[in-house]
Amino acid sequence: MRNHNGETALFRAARYGKTDMFNFLAAKVSGYDESGLQFYVQRSDKTTILHMAILSLHFDLAYRIALDYTHLIGQKDADGMTGLQLLSCNPSAFKLEPEEGFINLAKSYGSSVWREKVQKQKQLHRSAVELAKFLVRKDTSWELTYSSIDQSKPKIHKYGEKGGQERQEVHLFNKILDKEESLGETPLILATKSGCVEIVEEILKLYPQAVEHIDDEGRNVLHVAIKYRQKKIFELVKGMDVPMKRLTRKIDGDGNSILHTVGRKRKDFLSDEKMEGPAFLLQEELLWFERVKEVTPSHFLNHQNNMKLTAEGYFITANSELRNLAKEWLKTTAEGCSVVAVLIATVAFAAAYTVPGGPNQSTGVPVLVNKPFFVVFTVTDVLSLTFALTSVVTFLSILTSPFRFKDFKHTLPNKLMVGFTFLFLSVAMMMVAFGATIILMIYSKESWTKITLYAVSFIPVGIFALSYFPLYPSLSKTYNLLLKIPFIKHIPAIPWISFKCCRVETTDTHFP
Repeated sequence: MRNHNGETALFRAARYGKTDMFNFLAAKVSGYDESGLQFYVQRSDKTTILHMAILSLHFDLAYRIALDYTHLIGQKDADGMTGLQLLSCNPSAFKLEPEEGFINLAKSYGSSVWREKVQKQKQLHRSAVELAKFLVRKDTSWELTYSSIDQSKPKIHKYGEKGGQERQEVHLFNKILDKEESLGETPLILATKSGCVEIVEEILKLYPQAVEHIDDEGRNVLHVAIKYRQKKIFELVKGMDVPMKRLTRKIDGDGNSILHTVGRKRKDFLSDEKMEGPAFLLQEELLWFERVKEVTPSHFLNHQNNMKLTAEGYFITANSELRNLAKEWLKTTAEGCSVVAVLIATVAFAAAYTVPGGPNQSTGVPVLVNKPFFVVFTVTDVLSLTFALTSVVTFLSILTSPFRFKDFKHTLPNKLMVGFTFLFLSVAMMMVAFGATIILMIYSKESWTKITLYAVSFIPVGIFALSYFPLYPSLSKTYNLLLKIPFIKHIPAIPWISFKCCRVETTDTHFP
């Protein structure tokens, strides 16, 4: 019997991962031949028990099904997807839960919930990898997809159009890809989009020639890895020396080289939920452009796509909105931090002339000058003032920046990091100075009113630190990305700012 969805009891057992029930029902129908079994293992919409087990994340059961019902491996559902293709679209199955942060903290307190969660994720990962390796070996139907037509001739000028013969070949190529019997995107392309590195590694290990396959837009695995920012897969393909030389010269159906593809983004790229900060995101894009540029053949750097744009021009056009967002975000952040830095500098400057305990009325020397904590107060107050003024100058240099694309790659992120560094140091020194002041007041038996006021002054400083400190790790993360670019490794660990005057262009050779 089937329900209204066309599912048998065996199908339902596979859907909910009931292994014992599945084995019991499978034994009942084991006497049927392949055609007879199809009634029990396939739903009315062509979805099989293998599809359902993979969709339901029951990979152990899916592996058992693939072993016992091998004819289901190559079968497609209503969307034309095999089991391996569905598995290639599920990156969460191949991600291990990180054993750090709150998990380690939970472990230290003997939390069994976190340990159970980590072990479950590890088991899911192992099952998914084992299933993927088996399906890659058995599901060979996608080997019939078409390889890329070689369009490696770069177009570096604006004159002339595609010849009639070439245009007919491209039209025929697109027609072939769109025909009904086309197998669609291969598991390799789908796994590259989703970031399933394990599936990509297994496919390229068993079928190295699959690296030449393309999707319906004429993009190979390198184009797709670049578009979807799959850095691990990019490095994996980059290590294949011989195919890499051919892949870097391929052009997709829109005339885009691999460097053009950096400017192409997925639809959710500017999602507010995923965006750490427009400036950081633009910096990562610029660094990614430089990374791809290193492997792009030199004669393709000026290649124009079908929109008559070079890779650099296409990148600038595609990221113009992001640049405007980054510009406004940097201005707002710099203005807000400048106000805080000026406030801290004002307080530190005033505190230098209103020392704890007050001055001696006859000599003008501070009463508590011989106390050890008075030295602590003096040094930290001076440092707080110095750091605050330095951060003010740094943030002002950001506000006066021309905000060019190249400025977002190195200059502006470095300035922002330096400004935040000095601002946090200023806040820290101010808190130490306040602490020394309170101790000196208690030691000199000052009134509790003054002591309470100084203690309460910790609150806004602490709130500021808690509010802005999460931004600092993001700055450090993006700065570390700079050090991975070969020609930037010489930059020192502390990104000092170079203050430059306005450049005056003149023909006078005596002008310095």
